[in-house]
Amino acid sequence: MPERPTAANRTNFQPAYLELWQSGELARRVKHGLEKLADCVLCPRNCHVNRLENKTKVCRTGRYAIVSSHFAHFGEEQCLRGNRGSGTIFFSWCNLRCVFCQNHKISWLGGGRPAEPEELAGMMLRLQEQGCHNINLVTPEHVVAQILEALLLAVERGLRLPLVYNTSAYDSLDSLALMDGIVDIYMPDFKFWGSESARRYAKAPDYPETARRAIKEMHRQVGPLVVDEQGVALRGVLLRHLIMPGGVAGTPDIMNWIRGELGPETYVNLMAQYRPACRVTEKQYPEINRCISPSELEQAVDAFCSAGLSRLDHEPAFVHLF
Repeated sequence: MPERPTAANRTNFQPAYLELWQSGELARRVKHGLEKLADCVLCPRNCHVNRLENKTKVCRTGRYAIVSSHFAHFGEEQCLRGNRGSGTIFFSWCNLRCVFCQNHKISWLGGGRPAEPEELAGMMLRLQEQGCHNINLVTPEHVVAQILEALLLAVERGLRLPLVYNTSAYDSLDSLALMDGIVDIYMPDFKFWGSESARRYAKAPDYPETARRAIKEMHRQVGPLVVDEQGVALRGVLLRHLIMPGGVAGTPDIMNWIRGELGPETYVNLMAQYRPACRVTEKQYPEINRCISPSELEQAVDAFCSAGLSRLDHEPAFVHLF
């Protein structure tokens, strides 16, 4: 199979969702997504609650998405932020329970307020008006149906920016099927290789298997990362991996899997900004109660190179604190 291009002309670019909007498929996806909220299995937790009636379980999100903030973010990867910022929308709550979460005020405590479809669509359009390069949906796993509902309104009002699906990779194939042909850039974070680490640190022992399945589907949909003449992302997979103390994330195994399943041209950001946060203390999680060492960063980069991967970003990404 020939390699897909890694650069393209922005002038000729159209976001993926336009074709589905013009055919009427986007409206059908909205209807299908909302129907699924009535017996919710839109993430791997499979809670089977009626979210249309504001009944909630793990993600604690009912009929409407809860939004913490939206703004032009200049702390993302260079290929997302460019020189005008990534139009970031932070969704509250989460379907994981990462004990080290640096945004725990949002993901554990639910800081923010409900946003009905018209309001969420307005956020997307304001970010476009500000000149952002894309719409960056952060922690979207549990609000796919709500995103689609708002997107339809935004597209009807002129939204034309690429969509970034910024996820933990704890996504169901049902949700990813709803987003097929709609998302331009998938940005999954492959957190853990082993189920025991995933159980201990994210309360989801099925995370590794789920993430592998989800990331392969994302790659099938959009392929390797494609950027424009200025190096700003247009389409494809940008994969993040947080380096953790003591190798608990299984970095070498993850790098080898990326090379074997996605290919050497996969864009990988090795993130070095881990620090103890949320519930991590010397008493509860002593083995990760420290930042990573320079040698651990070096070992992670060596694992990337040894796997035969070729597109590396290990500039520490900034984390917006709330």
